[in-house]
Amino acid sequence: MPSFLITDVGSTTTKAILIERKDDEYRLVNRAESPTTVEEPFEDVTIGVRNAIAKLGRIIDRNISGTGQRVTADGIDFYTSSSAGGGLQVLVIGLYSKVTAASASRAALGAGAILLDVISSDDERPTYEIIDSVRNSRPDMILLTGGVDGGSVEFALEFADIINSSNPKPRFGKDVKLPIIYAGNKDAAALVKDTLDDDFELHIEPNLRPTLYSENLAPARNQIHELFLSHVMQQAPGYNKLSSATAASIMPTPKAVGAIMSILAERQKLNIMGMDIGGATTDVFSVLNNVFHRTVSANMGMSYSIGNVLENAGLQAVKRWLPFEISDEELSDMVATKMLFPTTLPVSLKELLVEQAVAREALRISINHHVELITSLPQQKSKLQEFLATEEQKVNDLRATKSLLDLDSIGLVIGSGGVLSHAPRREQAALMIMDSCELRGITRLAVDSIFMMPHLGVLSQEYPEIALNVLIKDCFIPLGTVVTGYGEASANSRALRISGTIGSQSIAEDIQAGQLKIYQLAAAETAELKLEPAEKVDIGFGAGKPQSITVNGGQAGFIVDMRKASKATFDQNDLTEWMIQSGSFTADELNSVRRG
Repeated sequence: MPSFLITDVGSTTTKAILIERKDDEYRLVNRAESPTTVEEPFEDVTIGVRNAIAKLGRIIDRNISGTGQRVTADGIDFYTSSSAGGGLQVLVIGLYSKVTAASASRAALGAGAILLDVISSDDERPTYEIIDSVRNSRPDMILLTGGVDGGSVEFALEFADIINSSNPKPRFGKDVKLPIIYAGNKDAAALVKDTLDDDFELHIEPNLRPTLYSENLAPARNQIHELFLSHVMQQAPGYNKLSSATAASIMPTPKAVGAIMSILAERQKLNIMGMDIGGATTDVFSVLNNVFHRTVSANMGMSYSIGNVLENAGLQAVKRWLPFEISDEELSDMVATKMLFPTTLPVSLKELLVEQAVAREALRISINHHVELITSLPQQKSKLQEFLATEEQKVNDLRATKSLLDLDSIGLVIGSGGVLSHAPRREQAALMIMDSCELRGITRLAVDSIFMMPHLGVLSQEYPEIALNVLIKDCFIPLGTVVTGYGEASANSRALRISGTIGSQSIAEDIQAGQLKIYQLAAAETAELKLEPAEKVDIGFGAGKPQSITVNGGQAGFIVDMRKASKATFDQNDLTEWMIQSGSFTADELNSVRRG
């Protein structure tokens, strides 16, 4: 069995890891990173890859670099994922925003794409603005749909004509044709081919929304990935050399994350939600009943787009997470400074608290975006119901779709990105996750220590068991288990009675509505507990229904969160108490910030 050298080529940084057999299992040896070299003056992504590998070799005092076309030495298999150059960028066009355009968006996002624009016939923009958007988007490819099978073919032809008129050019390659995937009404396929085949690289796939009540996303999603390899990777600087050196296909970074999350969800039989908060965007992932979903909140990050977070959330929403007074002007100035110097890190407790407050809002907005976009399909009606329904009723039925994300069912939440993975204390990461997610019931929390999930997702194509073992033992840092109560208990009244053993300690006590309680419990320890919620409090099993549980701890311990067990609002004193109680900050630290 070989060793595995894996890189993830990001927009700014290329990260390399080495995995080797130790005793009876494979484990992470070490990691290194180097600047990505996809842009001028280098314009060859393999330079950054080789630099990262060479740096890793120096760290472990071994020569792991290859020669010539080989990237690595003998006995080491090389894999890579990539989001360099802005990742895979797709323009989506669909008939109706809630039907084919929504399905096309899910297909593209699931393939690891960033959506440049989503255009539909119910788009309120005038035609000239749509043409301008198509012309200037410079996508890697276009995903065009055209209604359900058997419906009108006019829309597909109309937008095929708009694409022709716009004459969009691909992002990479001056003399290559822009790929277009048509996955719409099958009756329009021949007409679309006549319109687009001469000037574009057209690929016709089965309709991704053949009826109002069904989806078939796999063919379009697979074609997106194939074009990513054959077109985007071949035209991007240096990727043809990189592709020839890998033991498996290069994967878009988000798709690689989805691959390893899906394996974890399947093996552990649970639903998972993950969030990766970056400098420019925040990705939210979920695996629900073994189906992977992903959304991207563009311009919702912690450096380049931190000002957009402040604008979308509002000053007051950010300030509610600060345990000290700050003027609107000072907060705005601190955020503007971060935009001007995006690679700087907080140098004071005040800056750290502001960064974490903004992160809560970026995560909250991105998670809400995820909830809104991953929706169920409409319920199919009988032929009589279809016949009797008015057009208005049919439209309302399409709009009345329900989100697939039920937070009662989420068993594990994974946080990644610098502000979470590199928080000075793990308790801070746990509190940020709890404050930004509308958690319900019993949920395990974890962070990806070095954002290794893309690397392991690529490896899982060939060696899923090895990838999963490294994920659990070297990648995840368990923060603990949280019990979250929701309800309408009176403020400061009993919300939950908890009894049993936590580690070696016996407990029997009441938790008040509005209270956050932390118990020390290491990852290797367990708690055997009986939970008895108050009549109007739900801990995931119904209001007032008790539950006996066995849970593991983590670096933040075992957490009981009854802050939403009542409708009461919180103030700065409450926030201060929660930060101290959780171990995120000490009273002396918070007092020093208030004193200035």
